[in-house]
Amino acid sequence: MSEPAYRSLYRSGELSRRAAALEARLAACDLCPHQCKVNRLQGEIGFCNSGALPVVASVCAHSGEEPPLSGARGSGTIFFGNCNMRCVYCQNCQISQSPAEMKNKEMTPAQLARQMLSLQDDLHCHNINLVSPSHFVPQIVRAVAEAVPLGLKIPLVYNTGGYDALATVKMLDGVIDIYLPDLRYADNSLALKYSGVKNYVPASRAAIKEMYRQLGNLTLDENGIAVKGLIVRHLILPDGIAESAASLNWLAKEITPEVFVSIMAQYYPAHNAAKYPELNRRINTAEYEFVPRLLDKLGMENGWVQELDAADNYQPDFTRPGHPFQP
Repeated sequence: MSEPAYRSLYRSGELSRRAAALEARLAACDLCPHQCKVNRLQGEIGFCNSGALPVVASVCAHSGEEPPLSGARGSGTIFFGNCNMRCVYCQNCQISQSPAEMKNKEMTPAQLARQMLSLQDDLHCHNINLVSPSHFVPQIVRAVAEAVPLGLKIPLVYNTGGYDALATVKMLDGVIDIYLPDLRYADNSLALKYSGVKNYVPASRAAIKEMYRQLGNLTLDENGIAVKGLIVRHLILPDGIAESAASLNWLAKEITPEVFVSIMAQYYPAHNAAKYPELNRRINTAEYEFVPRLLDKLGMENGWVQELDAADNYQPDFTRPGHPFQP
């Protein structure tokens, strides 16, 4: 198996140059589409409630990701705290929407690098899975630059809610091996109402196009483990809020019908969803069965569809010591 491209970037010095360029952007932060322009290096706080240091809420070997990511040994998952979205139904709300509680979870990039190496060397994970990374891209790239000379050599997964700035994604070319974005909405007004973000549709679609340009379709090794490429996640929401037909039609037309998609049925009314009657229930059978039929119609055969009862198995508790998904 060929080595991840970030190791070549390190040897050329480009990885450190990218880290420095990204860190400079923290002085007037424009890392994501919010474009807050606050000076995070001086402790100013924008939409993501985060300063200069990365916030790491949990680190574990996770077996609940897509099969080529979890494999037999798990995906080396790093859950970052805070978020650049405000999803009213967020299943990770304990860490994404509680900035005061996350303040004691800050660590330096060097410490983050050691966490990556522990996932690789101690837990023998197949990859480093960066969950909600959009607001910590400079710190992540710096951590990778520090981890490579110490032996980091497994693929990096960029596991994002999809609200990413095109300019930032371009800076990750050659750094990230596997992109795992959500394609959450097809209507900007719904994205604003339920996730607190403006212009989600053009931002997420532009980012996904760039991710596909960089890496193309998913590539697996001889053991069926993901090596590089794009997987697009789509969460089915109640009451048609996700507008699955519009999003999947766009993927088939503008990316390719061969793109790997991960259809997620794990929705349950978490966080503040009870305040919205249309969200205060799980998806029903008709809503669930519509999406696989649509995939067949569009000729989209690559990927995975969760079972309808998936929500029973995807309810993390980040107050639990160790693994948030295991009792």
